[in-house]
This record gives sequence, structure tokens and C-alpha cells, in this order.
Amino acid sequence: MTEPVREGDLLWTPSAEQVAGANVTAFQAWLAARGRRFDGYDALWQWSVRDLDGFWQAIWDYCGLDCSARPEQVIGPATMPGARWFPGARLNYAQHVLRQERPGTPALFSVSESAPLAATDWADLAGQVRIVGTQLRALGVRPGDRVASYMPNIPQTAVAMLATTSIGAVWASCSPDFGWRGVLDRFRQLRPKVLFCVDGYQYAGTQFDRGDELRRIIAGLDRLEQVIWLPYLDPAALAPVPDVLTWDQVVDQPPVPAGQYEFEQVPFDHPLWILFSSGTTGLPKALVHGHGGILIEQLKLQRLHMDLRPGDRMLFFTTTGWMMWNFLVSSLLLGVRPVLYDGSPTYPEPDVLWRLAQDAGVTFFGASPAYVDQMTRAGIVPASRYDLSALRAIMPAGSPVSAECTAWFYQNVKRDVWVATGSGGTDVCTGFVGGVPTLPVYAGEIQARHLGVAAYAFNERGESVVGEVGELVITAPMPSMPVRLWDDPSDARYREAYLDMFPGVWRHGDFFKVNSRGGCFVLGRSDATLNRHGVRIGTAEVYRVLSRIDEVEDALIVNLDLPGGRVFMPLFVKLADELVLDDSIRAQIRDRLRREYTPRHVPDAIVQAPDIPVTLTGKKMEVPVRRILRGVPAEQAANPHAMANPHSLDFFVRYAATQQHYPVG
Repeated sequence: MTEPVREGDLLWTPSAEQVAGANVTAFQAWLAARGRRFDGYDALWQWSVRDLDGFWQAIWDYCGLDCSARPEQVIGPATMPGARWFPGARLNYAQHVLRQERPGTPALFSVSESAPLAATDWADLAGQVRIVGTQLRALGVRPGDRVASYMPNIPQTAVAMLATTSIGAVWASCSPDFGWRGVLDRFRQLRPKVLFCVDGYQYAGTQFDRGDELRRIIAGLDRLEQVIWLPYLDPAALAPVPDVLTWDQVVDQPPVPAGQYEFEQVPFDHPLWILFSSGTTGLPKALVHGHGGILIEQLKLQRLHMDLRPGDRMLFFTTTGWMMWNFLVSSLLLGVRPVLYDGSPTYPEPDVLWRLAQDAGVTFFGASPAYVDQMTRAGIVPASRYDLSALRAIMPAGSPVSAECTAWFYQNVKRDVWVATGSGGTDVCTGFVGGVPTLPVYAGEIQARHLGVAAYAFNERGESVVGEVGELVITAPMPSMPVRLWDDPSDARYREAYLDMFPGVWRHGDFFKVNSRGGCFVLGRSDATLNRHGVRIGTAEVYRVLSRIDEVEDALIVNLDLPGGRVFMPLFVKLADELVLDDSIRAQIRDRLRREYTPRHVPDAIVQAPDIPVTLTGKKMEVPVRRILRGVPAEQAANPHAMANPHSLDFFVRYAATQQHYPVG
């Protein structure tokens, strides 16, 4: 019988050989040879957040960034917003990927529910990037133009992204499980010139045709000039609109020799790609990330904190609508071979990803606590089924990781494996806290704050606290923070989103704790954002759909993180004209959310409430309701004097008392 695990129990200690061979150890030796010596990781971290110039210049030099024009300095004003990193530098993200080109060796691997594991050679990947980049230029795409994608996690999507960024155009992506309205909420803001798209996608053995969705999306993008279409599910499928270019037409061109291809040299902060926030209070924020900021941050993260090296193979289940896809493909910067998986993580069998890890020789495996919970309920012990001898590290991420979740990997996957729990955000496309290969692993605890990330827990007075739960804040700028938000020239929305609570300090919206040894705990959202199996969803998207359903007068949705990586997302609705909630209304709500956005937007339960709590200014009180559902007394969860309808909370108190285990239904 397995001994119970408590938070803080020691689970793993790196051997002397593992410490000596770690990339972060090599980095410290490199620093020492240049006169900078540090007694342990904490001292190194302290220097990295106090001497931004010294640390980030060291990362630039150690990782060997190439540029056609040298920077004038490391950072201009170290303010948020407004920090200017490496002004004067000119470079290109995609050029740094293709400098890893090694013809005759795999660049990446791919597999789907309907196609076996296959390798894409570097010559094929790089050759297609140069051809597609050349064709985009011929179509009139110029630096700064936006190129949008409605493609799954397949090699062609990686090619399209690298080709787009290689010419200085700006990439933006939604996965094809997004409905038309969710796509238009995002892409319409950007006014893209070109759209890459597929005819459909597959999930859990079912094929989903997206022809109707595509026609609505294309019709809604008024400045779209060209559609590049890949018939992915059915080679004989009809194009969604006239005058498309097929993928084969684009790539079936004479090869472009490496020496003849011109990578657009852009400033360090030139837009690379645009990721989208969850859209909690309106349309999703369009987060503009720069070439140089993403480049230097990903090199630091993946080399020093994930201990990756050329030839490693990394598998992380993701779709192209999540920042983890950008992170996964960025491993190409180091010569790592990402494994792209398109399909359900539990089909045709619940342990399909572990089989893939064996077959692809995966060395670094990413998983979510919700996935571990599925494995536990299915009674799956990967160590007894598969050869995972190549596996060195596992990264649980996406939601709070319990002590039991951390221990599960050691008990069921591999005794000598480094479990490098991480947590970060789409906003910065990286981690704030995570693994350090030279430190021990304790149950339920993230090993440390990342180098160059000044992460602290602030109490309500804006004071840094240790051993107490507070707001996760970042007190110094990071290169991968958004250059700006799209269509926000005065940075007003930027400040409102991140800098209003503690002026000049980034508030991320997570509950956070740091213990006395520097171990970290990210304890769920402190704002109204919904964290759905590791993917953040904005409440505003749900409310936009409900506003067009006549039977629904008002609504409120929250998400609860439960033990074992589970989540429970109830939707509370106030119905019009004294209607009673029935199965037909529930079905209408679920169907509309699934069709217009994604299956992740569908709540676990739909509950009729007599009234929806709002502030005096009419703002829905999602955070207080969530706290009440977690057992916080109503008088502590909300100030009734700031409410328009304080008695509305009584229903939620009663509901919480009857929902001890939050059954789904």
C-alpha cells in the first residue's frame, strides 16, 4: 500500500552527476569564469532580478543571439509599461530557429488519431519555411501585416508560423475547435491580410467539418485578401469560398536555397505574434509579443529551467489556440525535437500519450493535474506498460498541483525522474516559477522562481510576504511581457489589466505563496478568469452568448479548482418571465456555447438562481461568489454595502451548503 504523501515531503534529490551535468551549472561556471560567483541558486536568482542589465546581457552572450545590428544598451527605462529591451538591436526569431537546420536529421515529430508517428526532416521543414515565406511576400505581405491561422497542431502550422515571422509579419492563431464567434472576437481586432485554414479537425474518433464556420469567419474579416486552405480531413473537400490557394499550390514551388533567403531584420520589440487573453471583461485582449523578447526568454527558460539540449524530444499536449503551442514549437530554437500531437489525449485509449512518449523516445513530458486525475481514475500505471527509459523530466502545469499529483509521477511513472512543476501565463508566454534541475523536489511545491522573474506574494497593503498567501506580482520588467496591447496606443488598457492594483507592479491574477526556502505555490485565480483544464476562458465570452438567448435574463459563471487537479464550473442563470429551468433551456445554452466558442466553454452544471449578485455599479460579483462556494462566509466574501442586491448572496450560501463534492450534472 502506498504511504500517504503530505505537502513538503521530499520526493527526489538530483544526484551529483545530474547536478554537474545540468545546463544551469554550466551557466554558473561560465559566469564564474567572468568574475561572477554565486553560492547556490537563491543567490543567482537574487542577482538576476536586481541587476537586470548584467543578467540579461549574460543570457544574450551565453545563448549566442545573432543580430544584424548591435543593441545600444540592455534596457532603457525599467518601467512597466514602457521598458525598452535591447534598443537598436535588429534580429529575427525564425532565423534563430533555422540556424539549427541539420539536413538528414529530424526537426520534429508528428502524430494524430488517424496518422502514425512520423518525422519531418530539417531539410523539409526549413525548405518549406523559405518557400512559404517567399510566396507570402509575393502575395504582398509586408512587415507588420497580420497573418491568421485556423489550423491544428500539425507540421504545416509550424511551417506557416515560421514563414510568417521570417518576413516580419505578425502571427495569430486559433485552433479549429473554436467556433466562428470566438475566432472573430479575436481576429477581427487584427484585420489580417492572409488566413491559413483547414477543412476540419478530429477529436476522440470524430471528424468535425468546419466549412460553415470558415465561411462565417472569412465573411467577417473585411480586410482579408487571401485564404490559404489545407484540405486536412478530406483531400477531395470543396474549398469554403472561391479563389483560395491550396497548401499544395503554395509549397509546390522551386526550392529556395538557404543562402538566398532573406530573413527580415526587425527591431527587438517588433511584433512576432499575438496571443489572446481570456476576455473576462470584454473582447479578449490582443497581447503583442516581440521577436527579441520571446527569443531571449524562451532560450533562458528552456535551456536553464527545463534543462533541454539539442536532440531532446518534448511532448506537451496542446492545441494551437493555447500559448503552450508557441512554447512547444519554440523548442526548435535549441534543436529540441517537439512532438506534435493532434487529437484527444485519451483516445483511442486513456494512456495514448504515454504510448506516444515510448514510441517517440520522449525525454521531456508535459502533463496537467486534470490528466493525472484521469490516469488515477482509470488505474493506469505507465511504468508497468511502457518503456520510458528515455524520459528525464516531467512538467505538470496548467492548474494548481497537489502533493498527491507530484507524488503520482514517482509512484507510477519513474522513480528517478525530475518533476519540474511550472506556472506562468499567456500574457508573458513563459513561466514565472518552475523547475531547477539542481534542487530537490518536494510534494506539492514548485521548486523556485525563475531567473530574471521578480515574483513575490503581496498582501493587500502591497507588502511582500513569506509563508502567507498573497497576490502574485512581478516587480521588475521581463523581456517577454507584451510590447503592448493591440489598438491600445496610450497603454490605458494595459495599465488597467496589470498595473492598477499596485502601480508600477505587475499583478498577474493568481493567488501565490513563497516559503522560507524559496519554494512556490500557485493556488488558483484571484480574479474572475475561468481556468478550464489549463486553458483560460473569459467570462465575457460566455455572457455574450447568453445575452442572445431570450430565456436568460442574467447569468454568472465561476470556476472552482478541486483536489486532484479537478475543476468544477457551474453557470447560474436568472430566467425571464418566471420561467423554470428545464432540459431544453440547458441544451440550448450548452449547444450555443459549444458552437460559437469551444467545448471548454460548456459549464459542468447549469443552475437557476433567483438573482445575480452585482455591485452598486452593476458589475457581476464572480470572485465573491466563488469564495462563498469554497466555504468562505458571505460577510467575509463580499461587502453588502457595496452591493445593489445583498440578499442575492443568500441563495449561493444555501447552494454551497448542499454541494460538498460538487457533482457534475
